[in-house]
Amino acid sequence: MELNDKIIVITGAGSGIGRALAHRFSAEKPKHIVAVDINAAPVQAVADELKCTAMTADVSKEQHIATLIERVEDGIGPIDLFCSNAGVGLAPAIDSPNEQWQASWDINVMSHVYAARHLLPRMIARGGGYFLNTASAAGLLNQIDGAAYGVTKHAAVGFGEWLAIHHAHQGIKVSMLCPQAVRTAMTDNDEPSTRAAANDGMMEPEQLADIVVAKLHEESFLILPHAEVLQYMQRKTADYDRWIGGMNRLMKRIRGVE
Repeated sequence: MELNDKIIVITGAGSGIGRALAHRFSAEKPKHIVAVDINAAPVQAVADELKCTAMTADVSKEQHIATLIERVEDGIGPIDLFCSNAGVGLAPAIDSPNEQWQASWDINVMSHVYAARHLLPRMIARGGGYFLNTASAAGLLNQIDGAAYGVTKHAAVGFGEWLAIHHAHQGIKVSMLCPQAVRTAMTDNDEPSTRAAANDGMMEPEQLADIVVAKLHEESFLILPHAEVLQYMQRKTADYDRWIGGMNRLMKRIRGVE
């Protein structure tokens, strides 16, 4: 996909990966970028920097996404690329509060479902469109000390697969962005989950955004900014029991368990 002259929506655009994507996409001369975040001030700052449109939405709420899509399509034009990027890292353990598990599900999974539910018919009617959904390498490899994160990111990848399988013949493209550790507010800590994800290093969001643009040109389903992830996936599927054992040893090392 060439981003030139395209209308692009990015959720979670007030900071981190979303902000980096907005800045990098703007260099491709799109027709319009709509930067979306639950927090008005940071996303307005991004919009002011890029001379684009800022909107606020809580992506865990279907009506917010439906309204967002309607406002863009009716007021700006047909959405070519919807980047469902907003995410959270809540509920690190099995006994974390149910409210954190539910919020993880609503934001990390259902926001993708809501976007497709309300945008897919419009895209199909005009011959196609593109969904870029941010998941994580955790959606392929799981996450040390990130119980709900690993579970919901797996579900996000599964939904992306389903979307591509059922609608590729109608011109619908899907890419799943699955990085390991990226330097954002979510990784600004020394938690075991962050140390495990950063085992192969911490990537800058600007570097990730460059990779995303290149992979969108190729229309790759899996976008793996950390090349090691493909090898880890291959090891996992080649011998699941060995992989589980290796992940258990990594967990013990990260957490200092004997």
